[in-house]
This record gives sequence, C-alpha cells and structure tokens, in this order.
Amino acid sequence: MRAGDGLVLILIAASILLAVMDNLSGAGVSNWIDNNLYSALSPVGTIAGWLGLALSPLLALPLLAGLIGQFTTLPTSIENLFRQLIGILDAVSTTLGDAARWLALGLVIVTASVVIQRYVFGFASTKLQESVIYLHALLFLLSAGATLLADGHVRVDIVYAKLSERGKAWTDLIGTYLALIPMALLILWVSTPYIQASWRILERSRESDGLPLVFILKTAIPVFAILIIVQGLAMAMRAALTISGRDAPGHPVLESREL
Repeated sequence: MRAGDGLVLILIAASILLAVMDNLSGAGVSNWIDNNLYSALSPVGTIAGWLGLALSPLLALPLLAGLIGQFTTLPTSIENLFRQLIGILDAVSTTLGDAARWLALGLVIVTASVVIQRYVFGFASTKLQESVIYLHALLFLLSAGATLLADGHVRVDIVYAKLSERGKAWTDLIGTYLALIPMALLILWVSTPYIQASWRILERSRESDGLPLVFILKTAIPVFAILIIVQGLAMAMRAALTISGRDAPGHPVLESREL
C-alpha cells in the first residue's frame, strides 16, 4: 500500500467518525462547525502565513548554491542538506499524488452514475452533479506537485532536449525562479483574501440542495500553489547539485515507472 492510500483511508475514517458523532449528538458537530470553525482555524491560518513569510528567503538558497557551484564545489554540508530536503519534498508530492489518483476513479464512477440516473431513471441529484466539479478540480490541483516531479507538465521547448545536463540544469533553475515560483506566489497573494472571505461565511453551494463545501474546494487553490513551490524548490536543488558537478537524486516517480 502506498503512503497516499493510507492518507485516503485516514480521511475516510475521519469523515465517517464525524458523521457518526454528528448523528449521535443530534447535529451538534454540524452546529459547532457552522458557529466556531472559522474562529478556531483563523489563528492557524495566520500563523501559517507568517511562518511562510519568514521562511520565504530560504527559497533563494538553491539559486545561490547554483551560482556558487558554477565556480567552485559546494560544501558537503550543503549537498547533504539538499539531498535530505529533496527526499522530504519529493515524498510530500508523491504522497499527495498517490492520494489524488483515487479522485480519478471517483470521477469516473460519479460521472457514470449521473448519466445513468438522468437518462435511464430520469432522476437528477444536485449534490452528485456538483461532486463531479469537486473531484475534477481536486484531482488536478492536488496532483500538480507529483506531476511536476514526474516532468508531466507541458514543456514547449525545442532547445531543451539538445542541451547538456548542466545546460538543462541551468534552464530548470532559471525557469523556476523567473516563472514557476513567481506564478505560484502570485496565486497565493491574490487568492488569500478570496479564500478568507469564503471561510468567513463557510461558503456553500448556490443551490439549496447542493454541497456545503465550497470553502473547502476553494482552499485547494492556495494548496496547489504551495505544492508547486515545494516541488519547484526540489527541482531547483537538483539543478544546483548538477551545476556544481554533483549527482542529483533521481526522480522516484520516473524510477518506479521504469521498474
């Protein structure tokens, strides 16, 4: 069983437990969520924001290491640090990617169910129809880091394939800092007030019988940006090691495919 499978099982078990507790308490859990969830989690979001701001200067470390590695060998301590961080960041992306793959199966099953209900039984469920949107959005947003790790995003570059390993490393490093990370930071900056407003009212579907989890769905937007930054940082560290003449760690997703 993959790590992502365990994460899915934990989420399913937690959901079932909350549903049982809500039923036994006479909707007490639902009432608490409606009245206290935002105030309870707001400090957590504030702390996470300040923590991310404090750690943001560390994003420049691979770039500095790459510039230093162009002229001299990186210190062993920096190399070991990069290797450890790459392993951790890759594990985060891989775990979420493994978990997100189950959303593809759910998307197929739910879409088929919607079609059968509508055209065979003449019945339509708003919650089921909206769940297709949720599954589709979460699938792509939560698997973005794993896709970047597997080099699965579209790359339109007729020069890249002809470059040397060091040339590819420089392209990856420069692209990460000129396009990837700035784009992700812009998404975080623009979406923060948008997400806060959604959480403040615990935004629900516009349909009375729709899903009451719009605020959860919108939260996947900044999560997507963070996953892109995390995996972009790992990619930049790999590039810095290559530029300095060191062997960069392999890509676990690609290696598993080869096996």
